[in-house]
Amino acid sequence: MIRLENIHRSFRVGEQTVHALNGINLTIAKGEYVSVMGPSGSGKSTLLNIIALLDQPSSGRYLLNGEPVTQLSDDQLARVRREHIGFVFQFFHLIPRLSAAENIEMPMILAGIPARERAQRVDKALREVSLEDRARHRPDQLSGGQLQRVAIARAMVMQPEILLADEPTGNLDSQSGKEIVELLESLNRQGVTLIVITHDQKLGDRAGRQIRIIDGRIVSG
Repeated sequence: MIRLENIHRSFRVGEQTVHALNGINLTIAKGEYVSVMGPSGSGKSTLLNIIALLDQPSSGRYLLNGEPVTQLSDDQLARVRREHIGFVFQFFHLIPRLSAAENIEMPMILAGIPARERAQRVDKALREVSLEDRARHRPDQLSGGQLQRVAIARAMVMQPEILLADEPTGNLDSQSGKEIVELLESLNRQGVTLIVITHDQKLGDRAGRQIRIIDGRIVSG
């Protein structure tokens, strides 16, 4: 499903060149549950952004479902992201003025899905994350765990094959974090490829496969 071949990513910072990724070779099969761990500045988030098609490598090749995606146009990248990849972030990234239901609906509006189908999918998504009674609540009326459930519902409403979670429990108390991990793992059991970026060893150890990255290089996994 995901194949990275000799991926490099460099940034210019003033007069210096920072090598965030150095020759990454990685294959992730459909339906895998993978954690990516490493210290701050190791390249975890850069790797996530490459896989998510939010950033382009400086060199190397990325194949998604056997198709090269490194040279696609911005519009083509947006379509692939919309159709194949869901995102869950530490800080939720919900739209403050919209209700939970409206936040979940937004990706479908952007994709041009008809209103009736959008309503059906939103209702189903809210049921799956046990938030039917919070549909009309805005983000400032929800707890951290509820916010992350909305974010997961929004990520999954387009029925992506891949779910990328960047520190998904980092902003939550231990009980809410446990519930979110169980929800993510239930999606993986349904066939979704789950990739979790984390510095939490306990969370990382739950994955079927652990990848460790240091100084932009994969050292294990």
